[in-house]
This record gives sequence, C-alpha cells and structure tokens, in this order.
Amino acid sequence: MTRIIAFANQKGGVGKTTTAINIGASLAAIKKRVLLIDLDSQGNAGTGLGFVRASHQQSAYGVIMGCANAADNILSTAVPGLHLLPSSQALAGLDLDLQGMENAEYRLRDALAPILEHYDYILLDCPPALGMLTLNALTTADSVIVPLQCEFFALEGIQQLMQTITTVKQKWNPNLEVLGVLLTMYDKRYGLTHAVDEDVRKTFGDIVFKTVVPRNVRVSEAPSHGKPALFYDFKSPGAQAYLRVATEVVQRTEGGINVA
Repeated sequence: MTRIIAFANQKGGVGKTTTAINIGASLAAIKKRVLLIDLDSQGNAGTGLGFVRASHQQSAYGVIMGCANAADNILSTAVPGLHLLPSSQALAGLDLDLQGMENAEYRLRDALAPILEHYDYILLDCPPALGMLTLNALTTADSVIVPLQCEFFALEGIQQLMQTITTVKQKWNPNLEVLGVLLTMYDKRYGLTHAVDEDVRKTFGDIVFKTVVPRNVRVSEAPSHGKPALFYDFKSPGAQAYLRVATEVVQRTEGGINVA
C-alpha cells in the first residue's frame, strides 16, 4: 500500500522543504521506495537534491495539466531509492491555468494513479500558500505532516491550516488525516522554544511528533551541497533527528513497525 503524505504550512521558512527532503532520504535509507514531488515553483526540493533546474525538462506542471505522464517526468536522485518529480516556474501560474478545468481539485491525484504501485511513500512538498497546488496535494494525500517553527506566531498560522484540512476532508477527501505536527528549528536555549513546545503539545496532544528537529548548521548547509543532511553529515544532530522522525512516520503509517 502506497502512503501519500503532504508537507504543508502556508507560512514560509518553517523548514517544510528541508523536512520533506530529509524524511524522504531517511525513508529511502531504511529501504523504502520513495517519490518526492516538488509542488513549489521555487524548486527548492530539487535544488536540495542536487538538481539544476535548467539541466532537465521534467516538471510536475505538465503532469498536473494532463499533457505529460508522471512516469516520464521522474528523476533518479543520488540517494538510492529516492526519486524526484521536480518543479518548474510554470507552477506559479497554475491557479489561473486550472480555472474552469473539470475536476481541477483532483488533477494531481488522477495523474499519479498509474505509478502508485511503484512506491511505498509519495511525499508532496507544498508551496507556502493555500492555493490550488496545496488543494491538489491535500486531495491526493492520505495524511499531512505540518512542520512548525518554534516562534511566537506558530500557533496562529497552524490554526488556519487545520481549518483548511478540515474543509478539504469534508468536501473533497474524507480519508485525509493529520499524521503529525513536527517542531523544527528547535533551540532549547531559549524560553520561547519551550513555551511554544508546551502550547503546541497542549493544543494538539499526541499528533505532535515526539522528536523535535534542532536548529543545526549542518542541516542548513546540506542543500547548498545538493545533499540531504543524512548524506552530508550523518552524525549531525539534525540528520539523526530526521532519522528518528522517519521512524515515527513508519510507526504511525504502518502500524507500529520499529525501524530504529
């Protein structure tokens, strides 16, 4: 069974793409077949895996618009078992392009149907907005991971996202669930970090991942080298944290399997 997970937060700079890349690499490291789909027109997921946009023609845009097959637009990465369906700048205009199209909310879901059996996990890296790309991701996904930076306005933004997820569940995808809220850029030296941690766990309870991702320079450096943190510096606190998050993801999606 293929698990499809969207990484969503309408607020930028929360570690969403970094999380998608590193959970994808961590799942691949434990022998899962993983496809990462970059739905952000900035293309950071591709860059973080070592791809230069000008060097390839493959793009999620044509796949969603129905003029290209998903299988023909998938790239192999340097991480064994991890594939990428890359972004393009054309995705920035997708909201307008989909206007008036039949089943516009389900374009991504329908396009991925022929390749589902080839992957254990499909990860959807959403843009920092609640437009048609994010809606397509949420109608396609089984579950959502919400990366949340430990800062003052964290809870304010997540409440809006949770309302959106509830709406999508009611109108378009009754099977959609929140897999977890992940605290990122966690710096235990600051009281604000602990306050946000306490508030988030009080508000959302057990759906908050036990693991937190620390603020870590090696995780920040890794994308500039085109590598996930796991392959840039395996022993770094950030890489190890993402391995533990991947363990929690497998436990939550596959019924308590421990891969640690």
